Amino acid sequence: MNMETQLDPMKDDLPLMANTSYMLVKHYVLDLDVDFKSKVIEGSIVLFFETGSQYRSTSSAGKECCQSEFDETCKMRASEPCHIPMINVSTCSSKTKCNDFAVSGKEEEATSEENSNHSNSEQASGISSSKDCCDIEDRGNKDFLLVLDCCDLSVLKAEEVDVAAVSGIEKFTRSAKLTGVPKELENLRNRIVHELVTLPADRWKEQLYYFTHCSQAPGCGELLFSTGTWSLEIRKSGIQTPVDFPHAIRIWYKTKPEGRSVTWTTDQSGRPCVYTMGSPINNRALFPCQEPPIALSTWQASVRAAADFVVLMSGENSAEPVQLQEGILSWYYYVSMPMPASTFTIAVGCWQEVKQQSFKQKAAIGINTEFSLPSSQTDLRWHEEICGHVEYPCRFQNPAARLQAVIPYRVFAPWCLMESCEEHLLQLIPQCLSAAYATLGTHPFSRLDVLIVPSNFSSLGMASPHIIFLSQSVLPGGSHLCGTRLCHEIAHAWFGLAIGARDWTEEWISEGFATFLEDIFWARAQQLSHDEIKGQQELKALLRWRRLRDEVQNSEEELQVLRPKKESTGELSESGASVVKYGLKAEKIFMQVHYLKGYFLLRSLARTIGEVLYLASLRKFVIKFHGQLVLSQDFLSMLLEDIPKQKQSELTVESIFQNWLDTSGIPKLLPDQLVLLLEFLLEEKTLCPRILQCLERTYQLREQDAEVRHRWCELVIKHKYEPGYGDIERFLREDQAMGVYLYGELMVNEDAKQQELARKCFAAAQEHMDASSAKVVAEMLF
Repeated sequence: MNMETQLDPMKDDLPLMANTSYMLVKHYVLDLDVDFKSKVIEGSIVLFFETGSQYRSTSSAGKECCQSEFDETCKMRASEPCHIPMINVSTCSSKTKCNDFAVSGKEEEATSEENSNHSNSEQASGISSSKDCCDIEDRGNKDFLLVLDCCDLSVLKAEEVDVAAVSGIEKFTRSAKLTGVPKELENLRNRIVHELVTLPADRWKEQLYYFTHCSQAPGCGELLFSTGTWSLEIRKSGIQTPVDFPHAIRIWYKTKPEGRSVTWTTDQSGRPCVYTMGSPINNRALFPCQEPPIALSTWQASVRAAADFVVLMSGENSAEPVQLQEGILSWYYYVSMPMPASTFTIAVGCWQEVKQQSFKQKAAIGINTEFSLPSSQTDLRWHEEICGHVEYPCRFQNPAARLQAVIPYRVFAPWCLMESCEEHLLQLIPQCLSAAYATLGTHPFSRLDVLIVPSNFSSLGMASPHIIFLSQSVLPGGSHLCGTRLCHEIAHAWFGLAIGARDWTEEWISEGFATFLEDIFWARAQQLSHDEIKGQQELKALLRWRRLRDEVQNSEEELQVLRPKKESTGELSESGASVVKYGLKAEKIFMQVHYLKGYFLLRSLARTIGEVLYLASLRKFVIKFHGQLVLSQDFLSMLLEDIPKQKQSELTVESIFQNWLDTSGIPKLLPDQLVLLLEFLLEEKTLCPRILQCLERTYQLREQDAEVRHRWCELVIKHKYEPGYGDIERFLREDQAMGVYLYGELMVNEDAKQQELARKCFAAAQEHMDASSAKVVAEMLF
């Protein structure tokens, strides 16, 4: 059965097709040429795999194993079970016996069915035995299918890589003796890949060296492939299990000018450029990959372009270009921290590096590192814990990195915007980085590039590993918008990148945290007083509340839910495939409900627990979960453990799901939030009785505290809502400490009924009122 039919995603859902439960990519090596004339990126990608978590290997005699990702009828018998947890990905045994197969220039011919579905008209098999042999719809032999996420790509060829041919690679073969039997040679290749991808973190440079050389090894047999709307399916004739499938494969391909992962455009100076702009389909139209977040991988890339162009990329190193031939430069980047392929970012253009005088830079850094040190010291005690992520060279275990308040940074922009960047952006970066360090501790990434992207960029900013894209819109008009947006994107280094959502539908984990933290970072970057911070944050909250209210009133309810899959969040099919609910819905791209509703949830939790304890819990969460994928309950459970019992009241993970994450609309509000809502409703000129009745019933305003009920009484008076006059009478009788102002409101409206109500309440309360209050009220009434 066709996989895409089986998944049956809605038209607005984004399918994640990769069968990560059977084969899990651990490293990508990209080797690409960028051609601005044809608007095509062309080259090859080598993928290194481990066998996935759901596969159970069997003995060579009497195999019964899963042949197709969605073939529910097949039974699996395991002789060597291989367990891989969701986050801490362990590795499978390399001792598994392999199938016999023949290594030759010819593969078994695959027959074509008339109803086979191919969206890629440019596909080619590249296999001499049959022009149609890349068509693998009719799989009578039930070969194992490797499924990768892929669209808008012209795949030219797929082949197995002979990693055993690499000089010096014998160190990874242990004591294996090669007899020349094809089966043993294939087993050897997969064992080499297994040893290579599981090298300990302190050998990461050696690992990178061998990844490079293995990626350049010759091919040793072409593979059959077929492209669908959303996927690339690859098989090797006669290979029926993931364990026996080649664990190092090379794919030759080229992008299409209309591909949706990158945009070809011109910068603000009129020069051509291309960049990944945060497409809903992520990077599958840039390179074949495994998109599910569980496929945490490292990567390295060599990218060639004309000498006029600068290549920026998600990479730990600041690439130095190498001239390969006249007029062509090659740029090389790598990362050693495993992350989802969706976080890979590239930008190729005639960017100029923005620099300033060194004494200015030192002054900017010096001002802001001093205030950051005290709070960072409290962070250090958590570093005694062992990291919970898969092994990689982690900055949280590096003493020098833990003390680095400002990581190395660069700024790039089109020539015409360099002066504007130097005026504001350049000096803001160290301030914001230092403020972030003061709040959360160790920077997860070792360096940062900031690029002002072309004007067609549809957002104010986007964060990726080691690089931030900013819109030109943040530059004019002073430092406020630029600073707050920079803080938001810097926050994503922790929430969104170092800690990712296990299920992409829970994007509030990234955006809600970044929105909440941008206020904390920006206040510290400006070194504001406590009162100034409170005033600025309250104003921000009011503006965000208005935006959230407007969005809730004018959007579809299902798009307002922060956890649309509810209790199914994080669940995958047997193969590892899934869908991102509403991932392709056009209007969702412009919605801010995940930012704003997530922000108000975190703000309410911070007010419940207290900001100092709350920020300490955030640092604790970062230490425990960096380098891992999380669900909402991972954060909420840890936070609630830190809340004193007397403050917990009815706060549970389940109640937060019910009130905040699993429902549309605006959740039940805390008193301060209700006051904010009512104050801003007081600015409305008219509210009809039906709205006021709905407001009272929805939020049970008569049962709220005095601050909330005071605003409710003001609304009742302003709009002459007679069903609420009893609430005013009660307030003036029972809350005399706060009610004096209401007498004046009742009289100012010059409404006979309200004035009569004021005199009636005063007459009943006058005898027991404080003398001063009674005198003031009497002057209002008579």
